[in-house]
Amino acid sequence: MPHATLRCLSADEVRRALPMTEAVEAMKRALAALSAGEAAVPPRTHLALGGPSPDADDAANPAGTALVMPAYAPADGRMGVKIVTLLKGNPGRGLPLLQGLMVLVDATTGAPIAVMDAASLTAVRTGAASGAATDLLARPDAQAAAVFGAGVQGRTQLEAVCAVRPIRQARVFDVHPEAARALADEMTGRLGIAVDPAASPAEALAGADVVCTATTASEPVFDDADLAAGVHLNAVGAYQPPAREVPAETVCRARVVVDERAAALEEAGDLVVPIRDGLITADHIAAEVGEIVAGRAEGRQSAEQVTLFKSVGVAVEDVAAAAAALVGAERLGLGTVVRL
Repeated sequence: MPHATLRCLSADEVRRALPMTEAVEAMKRALAALSAGEAAVPPRTHLALGGPSPDADDAANPAGTALVMPAYAPADGRMGVKIVTLLKGNPGRGLPLLQGLMVLVDATTGAPIAVMDAASLTAVRTGAASGAATDLLARPDAQAAAVFGAGVQGRTQLEAVCAVRPIRQARVFDVHPEAARALADEMTGRLGIAVDPAASPAEALAGADVVCTATTASEPVFDDADLAAGVHLNAVGAYQPPAREVPAETVCRARVVVDERAAALEEAGDLVVPIRDGLITADHIAAEVGEIVAGRAEGRQSAEQVTLFKSVGVAVEDVAAAAAALVGAERLGLGTVVRL
């Protein structure tokens, strides 16, 4: 009997195997399959970890969360499970906030075929999902971007936006100015465009055509009055019902598109809070990204319209990204292959 083999990919190998342009196209295909009912994505499991958060006001605030996210993509013959942890005290320990593993399985034989770093995969696929939404919703002439949050996600958000629009300049705002400066310097060199730190949210938004929020904030990170007409907004940071990055006023006036309705209505505080407060209803969600990809729903309707992509992240994105990374790794000879 032949031995099964497993390809193991490090964070660096995942990034090399999965260029952003390829990841964006993989997200379009995955989200179209999801909206068409051609993928199985059970609700993800949340597990509270540890004792109280170091900065918590009460013992009910956990130090961290573990997420278990399975999905099955029949068209690709792949299924997978991502396990990630988010520990609030890790940055103070010199460790990443998010860590984890992605396991990819051949759905035909049931054999595990790859295991890879989940943090890098999550960063790329989250950026790529915003890239797909930006390609479908942002004005074609968008040239200026704003990024809120100078972490890993902020970097891949900007990279993805630049992959689908002719961005010439960007500003980044973070509550830690030194982090904003570091991102600006790094991305200026990587992307070959002018990226500058902003001293305030309003300064970041001035002149922006595409805005990405990728923070750990629990309250809105900008004022609605500072957001101009015609902007496309990707909101990816908040993934739990109480937390939100976008003002309710912005949500109310925007054409809202999500990755998956059910997940967004359960987890997206940016939508859950204004629905709870009676400002909008669930019908305010205009479409899923996959419906627009398939031509079953309309994207942007006018140059002046504000469009909002609210992402909570769905596991079929991870499976699609992992499958694409595996193909790239095999082509480039990346990873360590072990016999099981």
